[in-house]
Amino acid sequence: MTSQLTPGIVPGRLGPEEIGKNFSDLHAPLDRHEATVAADRCYFCHEAPCVTACPTEIDIPLFIRQIATGMPEAAAKTIFEQNILGGMCARVCPTETLCEEACVREAAEGKPVEIGRLQRHATDSLMSRQGHPFHRAAETGKRVAVVGAGPAGLACAHRLAMKGHTVTIYEARSKPGGLNEYGIAAYKATDAFAAREVDWLLGIGGITIEYDRPLGADLDLETLRTDFDAVFLGMGLGGVNALDAPGNDRDGVADAVDFIAELRQSENLTKLPVGRHVVVIGGGMTAVDAAVQSKLLGAEQVTLAYRRGPDKMPASQYERDLATSKGVRILTHVMPKAMHGNGSVAEIELEYTQEIDGSLQGTGETFRLPADQVFRAIGQSLVSGLGLDMAGSKIATSDNGRTSLDKVWAGGDCTPGEDLTVVAVSEGRDAAEDIHAALTGA
Repeated sequence: MTSQLTPGIVPGRLGPEEIGKNFSDLHAPLDRHEATVAADRCYFCHEAPCVTACPTEIDIPLFIRQIATGMPEAAAKTIFEQNILGGMCARVCPTETLCEEACVREAAEGKPVEIGRLQRHATDSLMSRQGHPFHRAAETGKRVAVVGAGPAGLACAHRLAMKGHTVTIYEARSKPGGLNEYGIAAYKATDAFAAREVDWLLGIGGITIEYDRPLGADLDLETLRTDFDAVFLGMGLGGVNALDAPGNDRDGVADAVDFIAELRQSENLTKLPVGRHVVVIGGGMTAVDAAVQSKLLGAEQVTLAYRRGPDKMPASQYERDLATSKGVRILTHVMPKAMHGNGSVAEIELEYTQEIDGSLQGTGETFRLPADQVFRAIGQSLVSGLGLDMAGSKIATSDNGRTSLDKVWAGGDCTPGEDLTVVAVSEGRDAAEDIHAALTGA
């Protein structure tokens, strides 16, 4: 990376002991007693609002009751029947804006049942045992291609394999997992959990992954449609939105997703370079993850700059509070005007913004911050050209994931909707059910 040659961006700002502490598990797992106590707080509501709030519609009261009665493995089976990536979702889901926000305890007391931590307790209990909890149905003789080994593709592949179909996943990178492996903060999924979860998922059988096989010259959609009985596209978003500001190409200016991916794959974080003064442009989860991890690596000053007000930030209040608790400064109503420096970035110029009739406008008033490292986290887009109908910058689909091309389904971040792991899992699972119905007439 050019950033390693940029003055001010250096490795080793913190020693191994402090780095290890900073990147330890964000939420320690519950032990059996703690889980029982936490489960006892559940009212086991009929028509529970937490279930409605869960994109994968897990029967939350049931699995919590199973934990309360000493059956965490049964609870895990309840979870995995709806969400085969329930272990990762327990770690990365914004439960504070989904199931826990809807919890009756939250409304009554301001303290919800700890659904996410209970889900992790259950799934970890089962995944630590030998064997896989599901079995394949009899072979159907049908073959399905899945593009992308991220949450949507993996969920789709697992459900199809369970139905007896043979699945080949084509993954653009050298490892599976998608954003779970490359795109989330390291302290949310420690001990190589993303890789371990994929290995566990593949225990169902009937799934083969071919790595370093992106859609492109040697792998095109028409060939897949010809060679397979169905195709599912779950390749996520490959392009990063451009930042239209002078100095955007200076050394030290990079995409936040690349920084996070490099961090996640680093075997020694003391050797990962980070700036002294870091500015992250954006207001979503990627921006927060990049900002927090820069601070945890030893950056002296980290600023997150967002162009609209705090009420418009895509990142949840919980994530913003986490960022500020780690020392990240959040500036709102500011947008990048220019990056200044002699070859490498040394300062960022920001302009105050205002909204007039819903339209964002600059005020003309600017200021500068020292910045030897600037990360762009302003959204990603789909690299298209697949001959599919589009909904804006994403693939248009029906409710069950069907695209405008026969035999082709899609789901996950490459389709409209919230870019969340749990949403991607639900879309991959539901598309698999529809593919199964189409292939078998069931």
